Amino acid sequence: MFRRSLLCLALLGVAATAAHAQQPFPSRPIKLVIAFPAGGPTDITMRQLAENASKIIGQPIVVENKPGAGGTLPAQALQTAPADGYTIAQIPLGVFRLPYTTKINWDPVKDISYVINVTGYAFGIAVPADSPIKNWNDFVAYAKANPGKLTYGSTGTMTSPHLTTELIAQQVGIQLQHVPYKGSADLAQAVLGNHLMAIADSTGFAPLVEAGKLRVLNTWGEKRLAKFPDAPTLKELGIDIVQNSPFGVGAPKGTPPEVVKKLHDAFKQAMEEPSYVTALGRYDMLPNYMSSADYAKFAQTTFTREKALIEKLGLAKPQ
Repeated sequence: MFRRSLLCLALLGVAATAAHAQQPFPSRPIKLVIAFPAGGPTDITMRQLAENASKIIGQPIVVENKPGAGGTLPAQALQTAPADGYTIAQIPLGVFRLPYTTKINWDPVKDISYVINVTGYAFGIAVPADSPIKNWNDFVAYAKANPGKLTYGSTGTMTSPHLTTELIAQQVGIQLQHVPYKGSADLAQAVLGNHLMAIADSTGFAPLVEAGKLRVLNTWGEKRLAKFPDAPTLKELGIDIVQNSPFGVGAPKGTPPEVVKKLHDAFKQAMEEPSYVTALGRYDMLPNYMSSADYAKFAQTTFTREKALIEKLGLAKPQ
């Protein structure tokens, strides 16, 4: 009798597991891990996107902030998450640099299921409004006269603001001192507290510029930003660099194609909602759609390109 009871319980457990596995996706909340702290441009825009997608897909999409390590922690979290679509993550550009600078046992191209690219950042370099550095020429002149003494902060080592600033410095022949922070909020506090002379960041610093606390020296897009019409692009300054650091959403390797498609379709529709476009507009960001297939191709191309950048800057880890 005891054995029969155990057998019945086991069969019930198997049946329950099978029934759960057969439930259509999604049947419970989805976790979206993002790479930067609460309150910054990434957090605010991704929360709006998640809210929109939740209504479309029929389950809550809960945002979890996991800042640090140059924005690569969410992608690392995918490596141990079940491949069922219930854990997804923001994939910043820094993920594609990781193997060249850090010893890891996974491949950013092969070990992530790429769902959809959604946007990219608008970047620039800014200084305190009361700084004696009034424009980019002043910045370069000070740096040349004081090698390694001009301090600037970014949202982390090996992030796009960090590496792009180092590339700019290399091109104009200056040496800067980089100080990494976990996110835009910490970075803003540091520069306003006079712990830094400049910041390289996304235009989440716009409210501080509008409040008269920061001054923008340049921006990094193809064209000047409407919000900062007096700030020249890098190209206008004779620096042939454009950086907008596209990012999107990935899932664990092996996530079923039908689950990836369901996530893709929900996020694509969510991107088209006016609320998301408005949230992006606060930070001069634009929708930048890539399908799952195109995003996977972008991952491969970017992985190759970033290797060349890391090597050019002399930042590759010893083999």
